[in-house]
Amino acid sequence: RGASAKGFFEVTHDVSHLTCADFLRAPGVQTPVIVRFSTVIHERGSPETLRDPRGFAVKFYTREGNFDLVGNNLPVFFVRGGMKFPDMVHALKPNPKNHIQENWRILDFFSHFPESLHMFSFLIDDLGVPQDYRHMDGFGVNTYSLVNKAGKAVYVQFHWKTVSGVKCLLEEEAIKVGGANHTHATQDLHDSIAAGNYPEWKLFIQTIDPEHEDKFDFDPL
Repeated sequence: RGASAKGFFEVTHDVSHLTCADFLRAPGVQTPVIVRFSTVIHERGSPETLRDPRGFAVKFYTREGNFDLVGNNLPVFFVRGGMKFPDMVHALKPNPKNHIQENWRILDFFSHFPESLHMFSFLIDDLGVPQDYRHMDGFGVNTYSLVNKAGKAVYVQFHWKTVSGVKCLLEEEAIKVGGANHTHATQDLHDSIAAGNYPEWKLFIQTIDPEHEDKFDFDPL
């Protein structure tokens, strides 16, 4: 389940030396966007206070076509490799026969993929239950490549930082809030926009020169 909102993205720094993307061509350029925030595991109507990653997907309507930056509110992910993703979803989603999320299926699957421990360490932290969509950061998670007009590539990661500050719910607070309103995060987003209190995020990038890729003790891709 999730909630969407329309807005705009404005370039604030010159990154033309990194990319030839038209919508990033110069400071001051604005691009219409639509953002979708969501919970990940549970179905429509489930509480927005459950301990669960939050989706953070942004679609840019550029002059060159649509550009999608899909991510989460946490900087890492459960698995490496797209081939594992369908099985991971089946393990995490409620059983289609009884609509119950079964912990044994989750633990059985992730016991085979120790890299998932990093994601779980974030999920069981306070960050696992954001206060609402306005008070959480977003991450592109994956490493991308930007290419400039000269054809030179650079590896990048994208980070959305909320101007409102990161706020989370403790377990007892989540139970209280979720018990009173299953759609509290959606309502908070709607009410804030309706009141003119528009949420705002700043987009940051981390870069690595591909020529330095072998200097790290991990694969940046």
